[in-house]
Amino acid sequence: MASICFADVSKRYEDGTLAVDGLDLDVADGGFTVLVGPSGCGKSTALRMLAGLEDITSGEVRIADRVVNDVPPKDRDIAMVFQSYALYPHMTVAENMGFSLKMHGVDRAQIRARVEQAAEMLGLTDLLDKRPRQLSGGQRQRVALGRSIVREPRAFLMDEPLSNLDAKMRVEMRGYLQGLHADLGVTTVYVTHDQTEAMTMGDRVAVMRDGRLEQVDAPQALYEQPANVFVAGFIGSPAMNLVRGHVQDGVVHLGSHRLRVPAHRAAAVEGRDVVVGIRPESMSAAGGATPEDEILRLPVVLSEALGHDVLVHTELDAEAVLTGDMEAVARELGGVEAGVSAGHTRLTARLPASTRMRPGDVAPLAVAIDELHFFDAATEQAIR
Repeated sequence: MASICFADVSKRYEDGTLAVDGLDLDVADGGFTVLVGPSGCGKSTALRMLAGLEDITSGEVRIADRVVNDVPPKDRDIAMVFQSYALYPHMTVAENMGFSLKMHGVDRAQIRARVEQAAEMLGLTDLLDKRPRQLSGGQRQRVALGRSIVREPRAFLMDEPLSNLDAKMRVEMRGYLQGLHADLGVTTVYVTHDQTEAMTMGDRVAVMRDGRLEQVDAPQALYEQPANVFVAGFIGSPAMNLVRGHVQDGVVHLGSHRLRVPAHRAAAVEGRDVVVGIRPESMSAAGGATPEDEILRLPVVLSEALGHDVLVHTELDAEAVLTGDMEAVARELGGVEAGVSAGHTRLTARLPASTRMRPGDVAPLAVAIDELHFFDAATEQAIR
């Protein structure tokens, strides 16, 4: 096993594109760190520089305290798992898994022993004599993982390995990967654009945007204490509601609506223009005992029944702050979300399945004000 370190690493292409900008990131020996962010944020480029598949413009990449900037990929003692399975169609599962060992001159008996051990771990023992065309997508991905495991590398690098699988298979394979890491304890760097994968798999998650590292922390810490508006809007599903407002006299003004600011936050935000973050799960249907200054009464635009709960989309007459994929959606829709008028924003609440709210109803939503997030409107950094 080995620790991994990116020290002020940048990648600039010949056309001037800055793909990675001053990346500082440490991955502990035996850790599982996920790089996550929207398409084009630089996460795959960072992984490829670590693997030696991309040249580094500046900075240092270290594996086990050894600078590897100029070390060929084959000498870095890492194994990479790609989005494509890259299996040889004319070889059996066993031959695919043992091929790299064969190329390195490993004894045939040792190859067989390592392949059988990895196959048992991955549930592939009965498939060793089959060829890739006879396997399902999930089975092929497990073979690709097995091919990496038999090498006994110091680190696994995984570039969106589950993106070709259907939703059910992705869940199953996430379990395989988590179990493998628990069993093997090999340092792992995993790239994905799926924040659900990131939150459920890594012991640390690094959120990237436009080539820069926005925040790195434990998954729950990212959810509970996002460093800025981008991280707040990217982590969580459905996404956090982000609305511009102003705080005056202990009350945050959101368009024509008002919410009381928690007493322990009042001094930090008083008199400031802010972005207010409200998680969909921080709202509930208001009851008779709910204080009026903790209720938003909003018209319902759409109601989505998901079985175990319902997403109620409402309209709020305040300016939204869009991040990540929602920025692209807004551009396609001319700057306005579907079903919401200009100058307004859609506010989504996650409510129990028994909730009955239809478009045109006015939803009385109780807001857990102690769970509100506040960000500076100019810098978009969290106000602590």
